[in-house]
Amino acid sequence: MNRREFVSTSAASLAAAQTGGKRLPIRKGVYWSMLPSKLSIAERFALAKECGFQSVECPTMDEPAAVEEVLAASRKTGLPVHSVMNRDHWKFPLSSPDPAVVEKSIHCMETSIRNAKAWGAETVLLVPAVVNAEVSYRQAWDRSTAQIRKLIPLARENKVIIAAEEVWNKFLLSPLEFAQYVDQFNSPWVKAYLDVGNMVLYGFPQDWIRTLGKRIAKVHLKDFAWRFYSIPGNPPQKKRVPEFVDLREGEIDWKAVHQAFLEIGYRGDATVELRGGDAEYLKEVSRRVDLILEGA
Repeated sequence: MNRREFVSTSAASLAAAQTGGKRLPIRKGVYWSMLPSKLSIAERFALAKECGFQSVECPTMDEPAAVEEVLAASRKTGLPVHSVMNRDHWKFPLSSPDPAVVEKSIHCMETSIRNAKAWGAETVLLVPAVVNAEVSYRQAWDRSTAQIRKLIPLARENKVIIAAEEVWNKFLLSPLEFAQYVDQFNSPWVKAYLDVGNMVLYGFPQDWIRTLGKRIAKVHLKDFAWRFYSIPGNPPQKKRVPEFVDLREGEIDWKAVHQAFLEIGYRGDATVELRGGDAEYLKEVSRRVDLILEGA
């Protein structure tokens, strides 16, 4: 063993000791769009398994034939579809003042819940609202709350959790508020979908994990960093840009994240939601997730 390998091994051992030496009991998931689009549904599932992933998150699918193909591929590979990412929540948000837009959003959520039931998935990911110049924060809260309440009976009937996610939508900007948003429904069928990278602009994921605790139904894994780019000019300038980056190459303290998940006893799926790539790239992503789950 050379010096570099010794230092690396020692650092990993120290990290494991600091987190109790425990690999988190979390299943490694991959989002559908990370798998090459040129592949068939069956080939995508096979590749996900080959690369070491243990579950898949799929988007909403309208065609019955595609729904059946996903189910067949899931059964053949043994990789469960653990969640459905609702397709239309950005384009047609529940917070829209236009009833026709809201109707489209509701229809897609109903389809997503039925997809989840067909595939045996536990959750449907929902971006609950979008705040913009036309929709105030209060309107986004009240409108989305009212529409989600209407969806709870269908979620209960199909035993599928509606998991609200915090994203860059100018909504649910603190863990305390996110907890309050979930709690107002007083329902086991509405929980939180935590994206570890989405709040780094204004918070720390380990804080959100501890605050949300048992409200967390599912997890997305991303990493985040500020990057500087040169802008031509006289004199030249530098622009600071926020970007999602490869896992373990950004600003997230992954040991702190590991410890927080350990403390709350999270045992669900953690799905990577990154740029897509080939088998070599996906295997490297899978390896990095292993390091995160091991607290290295």
